[in-house]
Amino acid sequence: MNLSPLACGFALFLALPIPCQAEELPTTQHRQLITPKTTQAIDRGLTFLADQQLEDGSFGTSGYARNVAVCSLSGMAFLSSGSTPGRGPYGTHLERCVDYLLEQTDDQGFIAAPDATSRGPMYGHGFAVLFLSEAYGMADSPKLRDRLGQAVKLIIHAQNPEGGWRYQPEPKDADLSVTVCQVMALRAARNAGITVPRETIDRSIAYIRGCQNEDGGFRYTLAEKGQPSQFARSAAGVVAFTNAGIYHGPELQNGLEYLRLFLPGQEKIPEGNAFYFYGQYYAIQAMWHAGGESWLTWYPAIRQEMIARQRPDGSWLDSICAEYGTAMACIILQVPNNYLPILQR
Repeated sequence: MNLSPLACGFALFLALPIPCQAEELPTTQHRQLITPKTTQAIDRGLTFLADQQLEDGSFGTSGYARNVAVCSLSGMAFLSSGSTPGRGPYGTHLERCVDYLLEQTDDQGFIAAPDATSRGPMYGHGFAVLFLSEAYGMADSPKLRDRLGQAVKLIIHAQNPEGGWRYQPEPKDADLSVTVCQVMALRAARNAGITVPRETIDRSIAYIRGCQNEDGGFRYTLAEKGQPSQFARSAAGVVAFTNAGIYHGPELQNGLEYLRLFLPGQEKIPEGNAFYFYGQYYAIQAMWHAGGESWLTWYPAIRQEMIARQRPDGSWLDSICAEYGTAMACIILQVPNNYLPILQR
């Protein structure tokens, strides 16, 4: 039976047993890419994060302190090491992450810390749903499932007429970055058994596809035609395709070709250090799903760059906060572990 890439993708999103991806190297061979020096860097980074966690489960004391996205990404970093809520070296830290996020969830399912600095509440909500979905898949909890169901419904109801999302939980305007964040959250929730309407994903992918420029990269919003592509948001756009199960097709291949222009170490990222970790967080996922030479070239390059950037205390510095940069770096370096369901091929 021949299926279009789009049909194959949506079937995979809905967990239908249709093979949409080629054979890949065994996971053990991928893990060999995590060298002893890389393991040391990861261990130091996770130790830094564990030391920074507060009693209530949040992270940080200034800047983006108590931000739910930072907490969620730190939790993702712990999950990436093999720990699960209540189990493993960071099992207690993960339980605190879950408890903190549930404490910040209101009656409508919106996950946000009102007193925390944020780049936009729906960013935090999306990352929180992503992490909680991953955690729920590893440690069944009826309470967590109920709150996740509410949080997912909020995302669905906040989708705007164009098919995207923006900073507030209301169906008004949209941008590519926030939209990709919600698509990842919905994919993780669907993986965990939470109902996600097919129509919601259809419309979101149509929005993302509409933001793609002729060079394969992506602009910030659907309306800004003529706006140049940039690396970070283009990496996010490519990952949105793969999270919808679209592993083939011209839009994906054009996006990957654009990203390959910015191989780490070549000093070609036009934004400089702005959105550095954000861009690499999505780029490593794009190359992981692309597999083959794309992955085997990208990971060693970003591995070398990440290790060189690590600070003496085990952290990675970012303009948002050190906890954010460290969580992102640890997630990136641990992708070959293949522990996170959202990243599994």
